[in-house]
Amino acid sequence: MVESGREPGREPGAPFGIAEVTGVSMVPTLLHGDQLFVRYGARLRAGNVAVLRHPLQQDLLIVKRLAERRDGGWWVLGDNPGAEGDSRVFGVVPEPLVLGRVLARYRPVTPGRQRSVGVVLSWLLSAVRPVRSAARASWRLRAR
Repeated sequence: MVESGREPGREPGAPFGIAEVTGVSMVPTLLHGDQLFVRYGARLRAGNVAVLRHPLQQDLLIVKRLAERRDGGWWVLGDNPGAEGDSRVFGVVPEPLVLGRVLARYRPVTPGRQRSVGVVLSWLLSAVRPVRSAARASWRLRAR
């Protein structure tokens, strides 16, 4: 999700936009290639999945779970404990770099996959899902 100047999939001043997941840091919640419906400027709380600017490379947008609010901003973590690239590496993310909350994800059809009735039904049942806040997020995420 790299683009300078504005967030991908968002018109200037629009409160909603689309982002795409690249990488595995949010597995199993989000998979590589998932499309995200984002509410920019939304009220945030611990446990939300958010789109934010990387604090060390601000032209790079990343998707992480907000673990807890700390002095100076948010402590963010990926849902995949084996993946790197969260606050354990770069520290607290300043509040202005947290752009919006992920409301839902859309999982596109995998190209070249067999189109049996079972596969199509399975995709229909799982393609669009809300992205929920983690229950007891700060306890679960601090335990890593």
